[in-house]
Amino acid sequence: MLSGFGLIFVALVASGQQLTLKDAYGGCFLVGAAVNSAQFTGRDSQETAIIQAQFNTISPENVLKWESLHPRPGTYDFTLADKYVEFGRENHMFIIGHNLIWHSQVPKWVFEDNKGKPLTRKALLKRMREHIQTVVGRYRGKIQGWDVVNEVVDEDGTLRRSGWLKIIGPDYIEKAFQYAHKADPKAQLYYNDYNLENEPKRQGALALVAKLKAKGVHITGVGLQDHVNLDSPKGEQIESTIEEFGRLGMKVMITELDVGVLPWPTRQQTADVSLKVASDSNLNPYPDGLPEQLEQRLAARYTELFRAYRNHCGLVTRVTFWGVSDKDSWKNNWPVRGRTDYPLLFDRRGQPKPAFDAVIQAAAKKPS
Repeated sequence: MLSGFGLIFVALVASGQQLTLKDAYGGCFLVGAAVNSAQFTGRDSQETAIIQAQFNTISPENVLKWESLHPRPGTYDFTLADKYVEFGRENHMFIIGHNLIWHSQVPKWVFEDNKGKPLTRKALLKRMREHIQTVVGRYRGKIQGWDVVNEVVDEDGTLRRSGWLKIIGPDYIEKAFQYAHKADPKAQLYYNDYNLENEPKRQGALALVAKLKAKGVHITGVGLQDHVNLDSPKGEQIESTIEEFGRLGMKVMITELDVGVLPWPTRQQTADVSLKVASDSNLNPYPDGLPEQLEQRLAARYTELFRAYRNHCGLVTRVTFWGVSDKDSWKNNWPVRGRTDYPLLFDRRGQPKPAFDAVIQAAAKKPS
């Protein structure tokens, strides 16, 4: 017997209409994309149209990060952030705020006094509280979910040695959630990170979430970034990670999905934006287009991923691609500048790739 989700899919197919991503998974989870200013202001009209047609949730690539919103003490610039939120509301989308507290893209002044010396714990907590209350308060009732803390666990499972940790201590995470909840009591609040499929980091993240829950901190869910490649992590690792956070009472979001097809340049897979690797032609093997064989491997990989997500309908509540088309993907320039990657469902001309069809078809498959 088909589930409600399966019945919806069959009905859509029977109607003869061209399925979109949001329709294909409409009974299971939201499907979204991270968007840039050219897209949500309509300057890139082709990609604006893709977003409007395919997705029912959006995340901002950069316009809600501290350096964009709050570049100097006492100075906020909400121009682009307001347009991002307006775009989401006009298109009846679930709007994500990304992000409030991160170790990257934070101006140096945030951690210093007017003499350039490190702030005290009390002063940095005050600065954090003021920023969160100003930003979350401005979009209260408009932004439905916030990445409150981003990438706070290191690869060995310990807390990352960020400026927040060094000055405030480990309870900065708890404080950030408390400030965000006070600013908008109805907003969903998330912890977001990468490589949580790796055992040491996952165990550290699970311990962190369990501790927050035990203290009564309002945390709604966990975001798995899933910046993955063609071979790893395995589907079973992804599923077991989803299940473990689910057992803690967390909803799980796939928040920054893309599949890199290029050779990885270091021993350890990471999504740390600070990583930089020298240019090497061997690391950019497909500057003029992706071979058909790799197009098919990419499609098969996306099938595996979406079957894993679909197996957890209800526990997984959102799947968001980090970008719309290959031309704008951050992986084109990271961690090696100038190389050409093909990690998304739409090509550089804005046309759907075989991977797009694979994701649509994965919605029709019976959960394993």
